[in-house]
Amino acid sequence: MNTRPDPDDLLERVMRDEERQARGRLKIFFGFSAGVGKTFAMLEAAQALAAQGTDVIAGVVETHGRAETEAQLAGITRLPMRRLPYRDRQLPEFDLDAALERHPGVILVDELAHSNVPGSRHAKRWQDIDELLRAGIDVYTTLNVQHIESLNDVVGQITGIRVFETVPDHVFDEADDVMLVDIPPDELLARLQQGKVYLPQQAEKAGRHFFRKGNLIALREIALRRTADRVDADMRQYRADRSIAQLWQARERIVVAVGSGVGEERLIREAARLAAKLQAQWLAVHVDLPGQHQAMEARERVVAYLKLAQSLGAETASISGEELSAALLQFARSRNAGKLVIGQEAGGLRQLLRWPRGTLAQRIARSGGEIDLYTIARSRTRVQQEHPAGDSAASAAEALLMRRRHARGTLWAVASCVATTTLAFVLDGKLHPANVIMLYLVGVMLVAMRHGRGASILVSVLSVLSFDFFFVDPRFSITVSDAQYLLTLAVMLAVSLFISSLTARLRRQASVAMQREGRAANLYMLGKELSALLTLDQILEIGRRHLAAVFGARIAFFLPDSADQLRLAEPEQDGGGGHVLKNVDAGVAQWVYDNGQAAGKGTATLPSAAALYLPLTATMRTRGVLAFAIEAASQEEQQLATAQLALPENRQMLEIFCSQIAMAIERLHYAEVAQDAVVTMESERLRNSLLSAISHDLRTPLTSLVGSADVLAANDRLDDDARAMARTISEQSQKMVGLMNNLLDMARLQAGVVTLNRQWNALEELTGSALRLLAKALEGRPVDTRIAPDLPLLRVDAVLLERVLANLVENAIKYSPAGSPVTISAHVEDSDGQPQVKVCVSDQGRGFPPAMTQHAFEKFTRGDNESSTPGVGLGLAICRAIIEAHQGRIWIAPQEAGQGATVCFMLPVETQPALPEE
Repeated sequence: MNTRPDPDDLLERVMRDEERQARGRLKIFFGFSAGVGKTFAMLEAAQALAAQGTDVIAGVVETHGRAETEAQLAGITRLPMRRLPYRDRQLPEFDLDAALERHPGVILVDELAHSNVPGSRHAKRWQDIDELLRAGIDVYTTLNVQHIESLNDVVGQITGIRVFETVPDHVFDEADDVMLVDIPPDELLARLQQGKVYLPQQAEKAGRHFFRKGNLIALREIALRRTADRVDADMRQYRADRSIAQLWQARERIVVAVGSGVGEERLIREAARLAAKLQAQWLAVHVDLPGQHQAMEARERVVAYLKLAQSLGAETASISGEELSAALLQFARSRNAGKLVIGQEAGGLRQLLRWPRGTLAQRIARSGGEIDLYTIARSRTRVQQEHPAGDSAASAAEALLMRRRHARGTLWAVASCVATTTLAFVLDGKLHPANVIMLYLVGVMLVAMRHGRGASILVSVLSVLSFDFFFVDPRFSITVSDAQYLLTLAVMLAVSLFISSLTARLRRQASVAMQREGRAANLYMLGKELSALLTLDQILEIGRRHLAAVFGARIAFFLPDSADQLRLAEPEQDGGGGHVLKNVDAGVAQWVYDNGQAAGKGTATLPSAAALYLPLTATMRTRGVLAFAIEAASQEEQQLATAQLALPENRQMLEIFCSQIAMAIERLHYAEVAQDAVVTMESERLRNSLLSAISHDLRTPLTSLVGSADVLAANDRLDDDARAMARTISEQSQKMVGLMNNLLDMARLQAGVVTLNRQWNALEELTGSALRLLAKALEGRPVDTRIAPDLPLLRVDAVLLERVLANLVENAIKYSPAGSPVTISAHVEDSDGQPQVKVCVSDQGRGFPPAMTQHAFEKFTRGDNESSTPGVGLGLAICRAIIEAHQGRIWIAPQEAGQGATVCFMLPVETQPALPEE
């Protein structure tokens, strides 16, 4: 067996190694759940690297307040977070530009699946990490199994909790190293009860939901299996890189060879049962031999067989090969499969014809001794029940086209033989008989090149008969007087048949190669042109042109609006001639968009549709729908082309085109989002600068006005009316000062210049301070405080949080009837697996208008724009900015109309400080 490495593979390997050396290395600390110790293990590895002199910095490390994890950061430089404006607030985010400028040896970036704040350069953290890797920086990161895209729905069904922050599988698969951080479920539950995952008071609640032992066991198995799959892929890559042909059967894997004949269903089902019995992966593969021309009916059967295997859990593939047994063995070795399943070959005359080479099983046994071979009998009843060729429209169309081609080939074969005979007859006496034979062989070769095997065989036989009839004595008779000419005619026929067969085979191989080269060139040009386009219309026009060139089809695109309803994207001008598809069904396109699956002609969903509809699926979401209809000169050719489109290689090429177009649309979308974010940031910065300047300019005269009014109000020489007027001036001026303070605070928070003075505080004390500030406004109004007695301490800025409580209570006073109560409640809740303190302020007023709940926290938003209630709508905006600066969230709780308003906020609970011993 030839084990010499393929030069193309060696070149590809060298190029891949060079690219890998230019990139940084990605190491993922992988676990099945929160609390298994991924971040701790990552920090341990970072400390070991730092001890060896490696430049290690922490870009993002989420310790969740765990003291033992925080201690592992000792001695590691922490990269400052940048703050990004988002809906009138500042959110902390990983500073990618600072990391690139710092260019450390290794950077720690926790939580690979994290979604970045809108306005960041990339939507996802894994995209930030990819840019770091391209810059040559090594990255350590963490990932839980539920965040892998292909496993997201499986984990959601097990746990009942669906996460929406996911990472594409290729990011995990392309990582240089994956370290599984694993502990037994019982140990994880013990850590939970000890407060090492969540606070002790939250452990019991978490154990009743996500942290059930059954959930943890299932998640652990999924994580172990996914890691094993990656290790298996690494092993196969290692064998391929070192041209190791010998199998390393570390895992059971079965390959089943699927033919195009009748009765392959039994072979596929038997292979599925064998795989289930052995608990092995299995692959169904069809080998396309270049010397064989399969009828459309046979190709339709291959597609149906592969779909059946896929539905039974197999991975399917369609490959090309010169010889069936060699192609199957090469595929099995490349996939490290130790078992090969084939169908039993028919006996009779076919078996006699195969005798010199041996049966397929014999050839495999001779060359693949390390692979176990299973031979399964095909069903004979299917042969008797099989419908004759031409039952399907595509088969009938192909039969008609083939008859036309055979008729043209027959005419050309006869014409070639007549022309060669005429030329030889004219030159009779001037040419040796051997040269006459050469003329006939040239004619055979030309017909084989132009019209294939059938016509070339016919012209071979006609050439031998013509040479015998016209040029061998006795002439004009098929009898032969000289016995030597019998050998000449036999050799001439054999050589003619050999040349015709070889030429026809080379013609078909050249045709397939040219077709593949043309499609690859079109795909390359499509990617090159899409990368330089700046408008959506240009992307769609380029897509129409290339798809029409490759598949000969009319194209239509559907794109979603803001409500995810599809609209037909009409071209500005039909510059592509007949490339635009007019007869489309918007209902089918909407179904494809909503479900992310192909539908229409040639599929199992809505097959009566006139066109094929494919989703334009990009990395983040589906970006639209492509409607695709093949056009041809006749109905028969159109039916044949539609059936050929269902073949795996053609459908795969079409899906690649769709993916390229979808990625270009997504790139353009995010470029527009980034541009809008820049404009919004500049607008916010300008507005905050104006507010700050105006506030500073008004604050000094207002302070003077308040002081002067207070002096006048205390002057006994003025009458009562004058002093009352002075007090009114003082009160209104103080309200104006409060408004200026709000404007200044809002500007500072927006600019990110406020530094939180975070200390441990009791919520009861902060609530009391806020109520004392509002003592005058609360006169005659009861306040009901319902603060849980076991509420933990909060690590917050006391002044700012007091401001939040005061603003919320003041709003409740303004927008509720005089004398009605105000309720303040607080307790601990479990949110996304983390303990949080939830605080709510409720009143008995009219409540928020339904249309306002989405905009109440924006600046200058008021409950009633024409109300006489004082204020400019900054109170809730300041509350949101302060709460989000503490990594919390604030919202309006739903209430029945007229039942009052309730505003709630949540703050994270951190590990409580140790109390001093008495």
